[in-house]
Amino acid sequence: MYIDTHTHLYEEEFREDRDEVIGRAVEAGVKYMVLPDIDSESRGRMLELANAYNNSMFPLIGLHPTSVRDNYKEELALVEKEVATRTYYGIGECGLDFYWDKTYYHEQFNALEHQLGIARDMHFPVVIHSRESLPELFTLLKKHPDVRGILHCFPGNAEEARQAIDMGFLLGIGGVVTYKKSQMAETVREIGIQHLVLETDAPYLAPVPKRGKRNESSYIPFIAEKIAEITGEETKKIEEITTKNAMNLFNLHCENV
Repeated sequence: MYIDTHTHLYEEEFREDRDEVIGRAVEAGVKYMVLPDIDSESRGRMLELANAYNNSMFPLIGLHPTSVRDNYKEELALVEKEVATRTYYGIGECGLDFYWDKTYYHEQFNALEHQLGIARDMHFPVVIHSRESLPELFTLLKKHPDVRGILHCFPGNAEEARQAIDMGFLLGIGGVVTYKKSQMAETVREIGIQHLVLETDAPYLAPVPKRGKRNESSYIPFIAEKIAEITGEETKKIEEITTKNAMNLFNLHCENV
């Protein structure tokens, strides 16, 4: 059994065939899927999907760094209000993204720090997005030593991976590890499999041999097979360790699982 720890199956790209996509995931052995939040605009779609598949879909709540704008304080207030109304399994997707736009550079720090505080107070894991921002992210995380979670689509080298692991974070590994020009294969080879979880980030970043197509959760086995090839481990072991890591982090040992 696999867990996709990061999939946006509620997005419009799946509007026409969402049920079929989910069916293919289950057939591929991907029994559980974690749904990261983006902002208030998409949250309703996420929760609708989570309610429809409440035995297999586990929603997070948070504010994505590229959604941090002038109204970010209002967005965070909605997160705080919403987190008290239903069951969520973590805070995220939150983080820092300085690749596209630095207009809200300082606001991104404020928004992330606020969400790390929510995670600490709620004893929730966090799912963190980092793009062109890993040094700044590590500096901020060191101020929050009690917070644990996943560095989604981990962008760093082996040394940075060890830093993340030392701070108590798991590394989210997705389709990028299958790309020829990616450094992620070498990072995984050096650090091993004990601190990994699997993710698709669907509909984005489909793995080889599906690269260039819409990503979906049923492609998780391609990622596991590539990690097995890189590390010399059995694919079954990749499956077992990454699933156990995800179950423990998100506290999925509950009645509806």
